Amino acid sequence: MKRIALMAALGGLTVAAASPAMAQSPIVLKLHHQLGPKSPAQTRMLEPWAKKIETLSKGKVKIQIFPSMSLGGSPTQVFRQIRDGVTDIGWTPNGYTPGLFPRSEVFELPFVQVNDAAAASRAAYDMFQKHFKQEYRGVQVLFMHTHAGHAIQMVETPVQSPADLKGKKIRTPSRTGAWIIEALGASPVSMPVPDLPQAFSKKVIDGALIPWEIIVPFKLQTFARVQVEGENKTRFGSIIFQVSMNKAKWDSLPKDVQKAFNDASGPERWQETGKIWMGSDEIGLKLVKANKNNYIVLNKAQTDAFRTALEPVAERWVKEVSAKGINGKALLEEARALVQKYTKK
Repeated sequence: MKRIALMAALGGLTVAAASPAMAQSPIVLKLHHQLGPKSPAQTRMLEPWAKKIETLSKGKVKIQIFPSMSLGGSPTQVFRQIRDGVTDIGWTPNGYTPGLFPRSEVFELPFVQVNDAAAASRAAYDMFQKHFKQEYRGVQVLFMHTHAGHAIQMVETPVQSPADLKGKKIRTPSRTGAWIIEALGASPVSMPVPDLPQAFSKKVIDGALIPWEIIVPFKLQTFARVQVEGENKTRFGSIIFQVSMNKAKWDSLPKDVQKAFNDASGPERWQETGKIWMGSDEIGLKLVKANKNNYIVLNKAQTDAFRTALEPVAERWVKEVSAKGINGKALLEEARALVQKYTKK
């Protein structure tokens, strides 16, 4: 009887070990970013991407998203949090850590991305593989993208020419954005996106370089009553974002989990993310129109006046990075050619 009881007990242990409750727990990864849980960046970009990876990994990985800087720190610290292992994954604009990604800045220059974030983001994939990887020490870049491009949002000043911005205080997301503002005769004010509503309401700034997408999570249509863009949705420069993982964390993942990330983050993901941001911009624009704001679309001559005023920005960038041994002229020409290649005719 004792032998039968022992065998029964061992059999029970075997069943328990094989039961789902005893299955290996998924690898849980934290993803940190600055915007809110209802922002298009989270609901339309990060959440679907995370779910795809969880599916491709067959449940071996679980991605927990922490919006609104809920893991602590400021928006300008997210890249360092990724690199230093404070968070496993993060989404952040490169411009919040100026000087670290000089080659990648080529996609932030005026009129490299004209009116197609999908084309620019897809072009960035090619450039990353060939030129940019060396800039991202300490992290594994999963995907990158641009937003729909810098529109001009003003508290109350209508803008139809560069002269209308002279002497104004304009928020910038990056050092290249600061150069754009300076070239237009205005004064750049650096601040993260979450600070915009208060800065607008207290008139700390007169306006901002920012796409329509960001109107949605912060209700900016109530603070900035003037929205300006060029003909055919032409914008005035852009900014490039990265979704990256801490390199040590990446190296620790099983190969099949790494494959799930790679399969979900290929060139199609980069291009699709650009489309997502373009679609999100339309949602913000609907809010502007519903609020009966002063929505200004510049005509061709007015747009060309901005194009002429901003030509020195690209020249300034080429000169600066060339002094660091980077062939800025060649990068600029290649980026423009690739964007044209991927732009829908």
